[in-house]
Amino acid sequence: MENNKRILAIDFARGVSVLMVIMVHTLWIYGDLSTQGDTWLGEVIHFIGKGTPMFLLAMGVSFTLSRNQNMILSIKRGIYILLAGYIMNLLKFVVPTIIGTTPDSFIEAYGWTPPANMDNMLFMLLTGDILQLAGVSLLFMGVINKLSKNKYVPLIIAFLIILTTKEVHGFQLGISGVDYIFDLMWGAEWNVYFAVFPWFSFILIGMFFGMWYKENNKSERYIFVRMLPAGIILMLIGGGLCYYNFEYHFGDYFHLGPGGAIYLTGFNLLLLRFAFMMVTRIQPNKVFDFLYYCSKRVTTIYIIQWVIICWGMGILGYQQFGITGVLILLPIFTIITLLLQKGLDILLTPKKVKNNKVISRKSIV
Repeated sequence: MENNKRILAIDFARGVSVLMVIMVHTLWIYGDLSTQGDTWLGEVIHFIGKGTPMFLLAMGVSFTLSRNQNMILSIKRGIYILLAGYIMNLLKFVVPTIIGTTPDSFIEAYGWTPPANMDNMLFMLLTGDILQLAGVSLLFMGVINKLSKNKYVPLIIAFLIILTTKEVHGFQLGISGVDYIFDLMWGAEWNVYFAVFPWFSFILIGMFFGMWYKENNKSERYIFVRMLPAGIILMLIGGGLCYYNFEYHFGDYFHLGPGGAIYLTGFNLLLLRFAFMMVTRIQPNKVFDFLYYCSKRVTTIYIIQWVIICWGMGILGYQQFGITGVLILLPIFTIITLLLQKGLDILLTPKKVKNNKVISRKSIV
């Protein structure tokens, strides 16, 4: 979204987040179970994966600064993101399955007997990923923003979602299409990884900080300094709850309980505070420019990396590599993703006609 004033710390955090995602997905698809669960590399990358809410918090902040905050535009944007999410599922799961390059071991990991049938492919097509979460959330964000400009409204809704998550997890009516919508909202199974309950709460808390930022004359220091004590307090509360009952409050990460959501909110507020410290204390440089580049293209980079990682299974297999293999594959998939993104940039570069010749806008600047 185009912002009146970009917050570099938010762009920094979002750029880091999308690069971390490539690492996490490479480990999941190509690292064997021992590498994922019993090695330093698995521990490090799974810890990195805990930074996903940082992207969602950044999304909430960015929404409050966008020129496109009215309800209709937010709903249109939400539908666009939802469509992109299902196209991504089609490309990364269904297409390689139809052409026969998806390994049998990947199909068997779902508990199915290969080859995958139509029901299996429909399941994969409808898988709820972070783009489905973002799309559904945008539908709600426009309504919330329309009903109230009070910064405490999204904050209250966020904590209501957090506190009621475990009570509604898995609720269904036994009606096929309706149950799928319920799964997107609060699903407890593996057809949805990022259900609205509780993951939307991170976006809403980001909206709270974005509104607070606007109320205080767009003072970045005012907001990011306050993320530090807020983050520490939330980590202590959430960490205490997880210590008391880890299974209920944290669970399997994708289906967080109240304590886990509170803890990760605090943890990622501290990461945003660190991002602010980085961009304010270190001079602008090529690395930062690269992260800002990734931030502005977060959706397409996310789609590209998932598609090429899944297509790569047709050549490399599923969960076949140890530490050395994963370490080799991490930069390979990152570089391929970025090269494809650069190619997409070139393809979509606006062009102008001058003297009956088509030339790129970049060449006339």
